[in-house]
Amino acid sequence: MPSYIVVGGQWGDEGKGSIIAYLAQKDKPEVIVRGGVGTNAGHSVYINGVKYAVRQLPTGFMQTKARLLVGAGVLVDPEVFFHELEHLKPFNVEKRVGIDYRCTIIEPGHRELDRTNAYLHGKIGTTGSGCGPANADRVMRKARQAKDLKELEPYLTDVAQEVNDALDEGKLILIEGTQGFGLSLYYGSYPYVTSKDTSASAIASDVGVGPTRVDDVIVVFKSFPTRVGAGPFPTEMSEEEADRMGLVEYGTVTGRRRRVGWFDYEFAKYSARVNGATVLAITMLDKYDKDAFGVNDFEKLPQRAKEFIWEIEERVGVPVGLIKTGPEMEHIIDLRENI
Repeated sequence: MPSYIVVGGQWGDEGKGSIIAYLAQKDKPEVIVRGGVGTNAGHSVYINGVKYAVRQLPTGFMQTKARLLVGAGVLVDPEVFFHELEHLKPFNVEKRVGIDYRCTIIEPGHRELDRTNAYLHGKIGTTGSGCGPANADRVMRKARQAKDLKELEPYLTDVAQEVNDALDEGKLILIEGTQGFGLSLYYGSYPYVTSKDTSASAIASDVGVGPTRVDDVIVVFKSFPTRVGAGPFPTEMSEEEADRMGLVEYGTVTGRRRRVGWFDYEFAKYSARVNGATVLAITMLDKYDKDAFGVNDFEKLPQRAKEFIWEIEERVGVPVGLIKTGPEMEHIIDLRENI
C-alpha cells in the first residue's frame, strides 16, 4: 500500500485526527502530507492524555521519523505555522516540515474580511480564519505565494516532486484531507460549504498525486455526525436530546457548539461513492454504546455496537476497517487485514 488518503465523510469533526494519528504510529509512513483547505480545519489528537490541536501542519506529526509536508493546494497562515512549530517542539517538527512554494498565503486582511463580512461570517457561518477570501484572491491571481515570504524560505520545497519521488522509491505515503465531504464546494450543501472541494480526488490534487498512484481511500464517519455553522442537516437532533445523550462537542477552530444528528446511511453511501472509499473508519462508537468504551477487539464489542457496524457495512457497501472506541490512540479496533 504505497499511498493512501484519509478524508472526512460528513461535515468535518469526524475524528480524522485520531485515525491519522493511529495510522502514523501503526503503519509508520515515511512521508505524511496534508491537503485540504487551510487553517479553517482543526485536527485534535490525544497523546498520553495531552491534547494537541493542529490547523496547519500534518496531524501525523507524532511519527518522528516521517517527513511532514503541506501541499500546494493548502492555504498557509504564517502566524499559525510558526505557532505550531513552537507548540510541537517536543516532536522535532521544525526539522522535518516542508511547505510547497506555491501555497497561497492567508493575509491579515483575509482574516479581517472573513470575520466582518455579514454574509460569510453571519449567514454562512465561516470560521473567520480567512480561507475563503484567500482562495478568492488566488482565483483572481492576486494572492501572494509562500515563495514570496522570506521567513518561510527555509521550509520551502516542491511537495509534488517529493511525494512522487518517494512513491517511485516504494515509500509509504499518508495523505491527510481536512473538513468533510458535506462541506465540499462542489458536492456539499451549497452555499453552506467551504471554499474548495474536499473530496479525496481534490486532496490528491492538492499534494500533486495522480489518481493512479492512490492505493486506498479511507473515509471517516462519526457514529453521531456533527456540524458547525449554518446549513442543512437532515438528521439533526435537538440540543436537549444531545444534552441528554451526552453528545456535547465544541469546534476545534471556532469553539462553537457543534450541532449533532443521527447517522445518515444514505448520505454516507453517497459520500463513500464519490470519494471512492475502499475502507471506512467509524469513530466514537463508545458514544453509540457506552459499553464499547476502550474495547480493542471486535469480538469483545457489545452486540448492539457490532450490529451498528454491520448495518453500516451493508447499507454503505464498503467494509469497516477501523473503529475508534475512545479518545486515546490505543482505543481502536483495526480490522484492515481482514478486508
